[in-house]
Amino acid sequence: MKTGPDESKLNEFIENPQRALWKLALPIMAGLLVQNIYSIVDMIFVGRLGGDAITALAFNLPLIFFAIGLIFGLGTGATAVIAQTIGAKDKTSADNSAEHTVLLGFFLGILLSISAVLAGKQILSVIGTPPELLDMAFDYLSWYGGGIFFMVMAVFFRSILSGEGDTKFPMKVMVVGTVLNIILDPVFIFVFGLGIKGAAMATVISQSLVVAIFVYALYVKKHSYITFKTKDFSFNITILKRIVIIGLPASLSLVVMSLGGGVFNKILVSYSPAAVAAYQIGGRLDHLTLLPVFAIATSLVTLVGMFYGARRFNRLKATIRYGQKWAFIITACIGAVWYVFAPWIIPVFTTSPEIIKIGVQYLRIIVFGFPFVSIAITSNRTMQGLGYTMPMLVITTLRVVAISAPTAWIFSQILHKPISYVWFTMLGASLISATLAYFWMRFVVKKFQALA
Repeated sequence: MKTGPDESKLNEFIENPQRALWKLALPIMAGLLVQNIYSIVDMIFVGRLGGDAITALAFNLPLIFFAIGLIFGLGTGATAVIAQTIGAKDKTSADNSAEHTVLLGFFLGILLSISAVLAGKQILSVIGTPPELLDMAFDYLSWYGGGIFFMVMAVFFRSILSGEGDTKFPMKVMVVGTVLNIILDPVFIFVFGLGIKGAAMATVISQSLVVAIFVYALYVKKHSYITFKTKDFSFNITILKRIVIIGLPASLSLVVMSLGGGVFNKILVSYSPAAVAAYQIGGRLDHLTLLPVFAIATSLVTLVGMFYGARRFNRLKATIRYGQKWAFIITACIGAVWYVFAPWIIPVFTTSPEIIKIGVQYLRIIVFGFPFVSIAITSNRTMQGLGYTMPMLVITTLRVVAISAPTAWIFSQILHKPISYVWFTMLGASLISATLAYFWMRFVVKKFQALA
């Protein structure tokens, strides 16, 4: 059954881009909401194992974010390529791009899984995991990393469908996998007594089910507009290069962010392990706040790619303005809620008075940056939809490597300032990067319109 965007669907998007934005964004938002609810529930379950368990998980997160950044960046590259070819009404190229995306995901997934199992413990040690927590942290990473192949394939299948404008079906599959994960978490952690390792095992099992559903739907039921003809597949390095050229800078920008997270863990652990735990709890709430932004930004990649392929720049610019306006409003409202209710929200995750105190302080400072982060994300994704992703890498590197990490290091290690200085450093870096991203995006859009 074909449900992808044929010519009538493309015309529908062009005629009503605002409606198209929400039509794409709302299913993504729903799927991400369920996924973030799982992330929060997972943190609550792990928190019941004690502060050490949260800290051990915290030292895994930069590595997980490293892998997820690489995966999502390349996946968004595939989305942009497929959307552009569909906008240009070149279905053959869209099919070929999707097939090469699957091939790329297969080999990338195997590489990441092997690396996590063979080198994970050494990497955890290098990024500063305390020796007494190293075994616990690797218990989680060995299982999560060993099964990351399934996460890679799930993301790449979602990226293919997003490129053709289908976000509802991936959302439904994500919900199934996430609900299963939530069910399995307490069973593996508490009933089977596997602790933090059980949380990772539950994730791997649920993601393997997600991949099985995608394979059945796309290869057996022929759900998508994209046609997968494995027997007719012919490797084309040009297609693969195009996906990588668009996706890799985005991947590297997320990798830089993950490395920055590792640096901040090292900085914060010098205050106390509780500071690391509080930062990770706050990070989960950050992700929840930015969930609508990621949904809008992901939709912009598809719409911008299609409108650019169809050379409809008036629609393109109007859609960007509309998406950024709502991203700003939504994050400002959520940030206000977090600021007011922070003293009641953080204790949901932990009973440690020290973690609660630091977490509340973090949240009440960082919320002022949320609206500006939304502008940076949507600006960067707009440029990615146009196939121009180097700004994202440059801006992220500037924010993390040139501003936030070294400044936080100076405040904490040299000037010995309170931990609040670290939070204000993050806030200031967000404001600078958002300003740069916005004006760079405007320049790129004008440049592409002049060349069209």
